Amino acid sequence: MIAQELAALLEPLVGGELPVRIRSWDGSSTPEKDHDDRPVVKLNSPAVLRRQLWGPGELALSQSYVLGELEVSGGLYPALRQVWEVVQERELSAIKVTPALLGKLARLARSAGAIGPRLAAPDSQAKLVGRLHSKLRDKRAIGHHYDLSNDFYALILDERLAYSSGYWGAGAQDVHQAQGDKCRLVGEKLGLKLGMRVLDIGCGWGSLSIELAELFDVQMVGVTISVEQRAFAQERARQRGVSEQVEIRLQDYREITGGPFDAVVSLEMGEHVGQKNYGTYAQVVKSNLKPGAPAVIQQMSRHGKYPGGGPFIEGFIAPDMHMRPLGETLGFFEQVGLEIEGVQSLRKDYVQTIAAWRETFDKRFDDAVAMMGLEVAKVWELYLAGGELTFAQGRMGVEQILMRRT
Repeated sequence: MIAQELAALLEPLVGGELPVRIRSWDGSSTPEKDHDDRPVVKLNSPAVLRRQLWGPGELALSQSYVLGELEVSGGLYPALRQVWEVVQERELSAIKVTPALLGKLARLARSAGAIGPRLAAPDSQAKLVGRLHSKLRDKRAIGHHYDLSNDFYALILDERLAYSSGYWGAGAQDVHQAQGDKCRLVGEKLGLKLGMRVLDIGCGWGSLSIELAELFDVQMVGVTISVEQRAFAQERARQRGVSEQVEIRLQDYREITGGPFDAVVSLEMGEHVGQKNYGTYAQVVKSNLKPGAPAVIQQMSRHGKYPGGGPFIEGFIAPDMHMRPLGETLGFFEQVGLEIEGVQSLRKDYVQTIAAWRETFDKRFDDAVAMMGLEVAKVWELYLAGGELTFAQGRMGVEQILMRRT
């Protein structure tokens, strides 16, 4: 009767009936009520309890999910949304892991045959070594996420492979149009004109560099430390006929040469440089601007306690990522002498953007499994569902910051 015993352990912690039903590998399940629309969490293995004993919380649950030790019926996104609604209604805070709670969990695990040594982390979980935010470790951290496969990202993103929030405020009907409108918005904020030289720090697959070259007839220099991204961007620039206007470098942001530029842009790259190095990043932006030149930085902000967005994100998606409240980010740029001219929230735009990515991914889930394997596909299923909810609930934001070197 593992399901009932686990429910009895958890219900006092969540202030009442669980927002999910539990079905265990021993055949037990929590009672079903009339018209019960609660999602069902299936515990397929004692490993679920063992992981919680060794490290209770989000990361262990995530490990169990991506390995198939735990499943959710009725769709992951609806289940997560329903659970979060209950959390908000009951005004619940994070469950505090106490010795008493661990003792109860240990007794349940013992009776369930779940006691044993620590289980290995999934292969898809990041395992970085070296000094935090050294150039080599940053390259490995970026590679863990961005070098999966260009074809894999093509299953999820628009045809540009634009991997940052789109802009839906101009009436976009789909994510491809929203990404194009975002590029135009950035170009207009920068006041781009024929022949200007523009630096794109963390250019990704080159979507912004290529689009700005086409829209405003400017010369673009994009930098990335991802081999996969550079190869894609160079080929896409050639296909679009702008290879003479778009230079894509395999280069760390700390090694940029050829400045100063008429404008600088950096979309959702600053999260990866780390708290210790953010002052350096801000100085790089300034030093690569001509006097009086503008920059647009688009970056995520956080409102919770986890600088990287939570144990799952930090463990599986973006290791070493660091976000901070918006005001702290603005302070870094002001400290190096840049003048903040405007801030625009794109949080709601990001909700729509991630929703589009998630819906596309859900339709192509089998293709993702065939390409990358079930474990990686489930990592991304969890990532997109959780990310959409996080931005929808305001636990994280994203802003475009317009600044100028005076």
